[in-house]
Amino acid sequence: MKFIVIDGLDGSGKDTQINLLAQTFKKQGKNVVVRSHPCDDNRYGRKSKAALLKTGKINHLLATVYFGLDAIRSVRKYSHDGSIDVLIFSRYILAVMYLPDVVNVIVYKIVCFALPTSEYMFFLDVSPEESLRRIGSRNEDTEMFENKESLIKARNKSRKFTYNWNVVDGDRSVEEISNEIISKCLG
Repeated sequence: MKFIVIDGLDGSGKDTQINLLAQTFKKQGKNVVVRSHPCDDNRYGRKSKAALLKTGKINHLLATVYFGLDAIRSVRKYSHDGSIDVLIFSRYILAVMYLPDVVNVIVYKIVCFALPTSEYMFFLDVSPEESLRRIGSRNEDTEMFENKESLIKARNKSRKFTYNWNVVDGDRSVEEISNEIISKCLG
């Protein structure tokens, strides 16, 4: 099974790129499963999403913890299914960056040891300005991290954790980003 992760700030184009990537593999006759975290099909994902729509340090921590449980659930449920050719996750282990700075590096190392990783992990590095522009074009409720200050902080923190990831310039066109990701996944 090919395990692919696309991560990045809100508005970085994760879902767009995942859909394009999934279509490419499906055209090749592959059985593709896409998991976009937090997921709506289980209590952890729903609790994470609910906490993201609130404010405060407790909700910040709850959103991150429930997100982690949601991602772990997806790994356990899908990573050993022999009928799946390609498993694609939107958001995965980089959520640990939202934990306090003293803890997030340690937790990241533990998570990378305990959960599967792959050479097909992509971080869409979008500028906070572009991220906000894209978020503003949606018709969705605003989450706690969807403001310029939070996006700048998240982008800077993410860069500490993406040293072994494929970092992709997320400010480019959808086609340019897609071509880069697809060529790496198929090459």
